[in-house]
Amino acid sequence: MQPKVLIAAVAIVLATALGTAQAESPGDLNDLEIAHVAYTADLIDIRYAHLALAISENPAVREFAQTMIRDHSAVNDKALALLTKLNASAQDNFLSRQLNAQADTLVDEMSHIHGKAFDRRYAANELAYHKAVNGLVEDAFIPNIQNPEVKALFEEAIVIFKAHQKHAERMVVSLEAVASLGQ
Repeated sequence: MQPKVLIAAVAIVLATALGTAQAESPGDLNDLEIAHVAYTADLIDIRYAHLALAISENPAVREFAQTMIRDHSAVNDKALALLTKLNASAQDNFLSRQLNAQADTLVDEMSHIHGKAFDRRYAANELAYHKAVNGLVEDAFIPNIQNPEVKALFEEAIVIFKAHQKHAERMVVSLEAVASLGQ
């Protein structure tokens, strides 16, 4: 499968997940439900990164995966510290459950791919995933978060995650270029 087709496929999967969620309105989630979705999304990306470290031999892919683990873990640590400070607990919801279910399917699929095909699939997924989640955070979550400390954490995190999206874009382009040279 060509990288552009992979990106489109992943985007469709995430759009389906998030589109279905739109029927239940992510914008209506409370701060604790939003926190759970964000925490879940970070854990999913960490999971994808661990898979990449287990399968990929490409130094650029491995470096990106290590960055995902470091940055998403750091944001989740800040989120947990804030929840502790606020004496609150994140609340599971339809969207976090749906994201987990789709991640299970995707991890199973990607775990059967190796070599350059895996690298392209992982990069395409990272790009599509960051686009979808960043859009959700910017368009539905940040405008609706009530607690100023929670909102500040999301505004800080989105800067990091937009940088991840740009890094993923560069990785996709680079891997596509290498693939087209090899054909």
